[in-house]
Amino acid sequence: MPPNPQRSGIHYGWIVVAVTFLTMLVTAAAVSAPGVLIGPLEREFGWTTSQISTALAIRLVLFGLTGPFAGAFMNRFGLRRVVSVALGLIATGILGSLVMTELWQLILLWGIVVGFGTGLTAMVLGATVAQRWFVQRRGLALGLLTASSATGQLLFLPLIASLTESLGWRSAQVLLLGMLLLAAVAVLLLMRDRPSDLGIAPYGGDAVVAPPPQLGFVAMLASPIVALRMASRSSTFWVLFGTFFICGASTNGLVQTHFVSLCGDFGMLPVAAAGVLAMMGIFDFFGTIGSGWLSDRYDSRWLLFWYYGLRGLSLLYLPFTEFSLYGLSLFAMFYGLDWIATVPPTVKLAAERFGENTNLVFGWIFAGHQLGAAFAAYAAGFTRTTYETYLPAFFGAGVLCLIAAVLVVAVREDRAPALKAQTA
Repeated sequence: MPPNPQRSGIHYGWIVVAVTFLTMLVTAAAVSAPGVLIGPLEREFGWTTSQISTALAIRLVLFGLTGPFAGAFMNRFGLRRVVSVALGLIATGILGSLVMTELWQLILLWGIVVGFGTGLTAMVLGATVAQRWFVQRRGLALGLLTASSATGQLLFLPLIASLTESLGWRSAQVLLLGMLLLAAVAVLLLMRDRPSDLGIAPYGGDAVVAPPPQLGFVAMLASPIVALRMASRSSTFWVLFGTFFICGASTNGLVQTHFVSLCGDFGMLPVAAAGVLAMMGIFDFFGTIGSGWLSDRYDSRWLLFWYYGLRGLSLLYLPFTEFSLYGLSLFAMFYGLDWIATVPPTVKLAAERFGENTNLVFGWIFAGHQLGAAFAAYAAGFTRTTYETYLPAFFGAGVLCLIAAVLVVAVREDRAPALKAQTA
């Protein structure tokens, strides 16, 4: 970083984006790591896929339900404090898992502790940074941050899988601990809560924006509930919540969690399967940044129509790839381009409808995403244990995506009633 970013022509908002990018990249890697650990945990402890999936489903539920309250915590305590605590929680959960021996410990550490910690640094963090620090280029900033989350979920999997195969799954957890430490140092040194802390306007803004009045502790805890009650009067909220439920079910819960195991059922080694996921991450990086650029220029509803439609078709195509390199490469390209490309247009629609309370309302929409992910994580594990195949779960997710493509076009140009408490 230049000694004085402002004099160098670099708005400090981009520094905050860079730190947030690193943080979301690392925590997303922690979220995705269990996807390559299912097999090793089964072999070492004798747990079934369904039992392990239960712990992972709890993690995904907390990852989502923490979102609305994460927005309130960021409004009350600031970005740097909340993110630092989150990184500490994730590190604690991973460190404890190195010595676990019982299933309840997996549920406690990977399900509850890591779930809560990663929830504090989920998409709500990116939405909050983009909203506070940018007037112009907000879609691009959010696209970058969303891409970091998706890339972290997929790009590190080959390395984690390789370490797990050669040195054991615990070595991969040590790597994650080192990455978390690096992110924590960057947050403590460079993260700032608002542009007004430095006496500058947001990027593209004309004036310094004073922070809103601080809410009391009780009001802060109640603000997500107030936001949900008011936003729920809007049909837009329910359409975005429902489609994001499907988004989570068809990404984090299904592909991220079970793709490596699915490929193993067809004779593909974990490292090779993780490499396909990494390929998705590369395509998603460009697809999500492109989605942010497009959402600054085009109708978000039609962008989402195409994203969900293409994702649904790619999932329906997956079982017919015969799990060959050529077939999986085609799947990785089309599926990867819109892995989380849905986030920038969804946030834009939420911002247009809910204004200054977007981070709290989007927190609840993101909770829908993770409830869908938890549902798919458990359902796919149950299908695999009961019927010895994942394929029904993948066909079902493809159909749900096609339904989402139709639903999102129904978003109307309505606005929720203004929330009385300004909490953004």
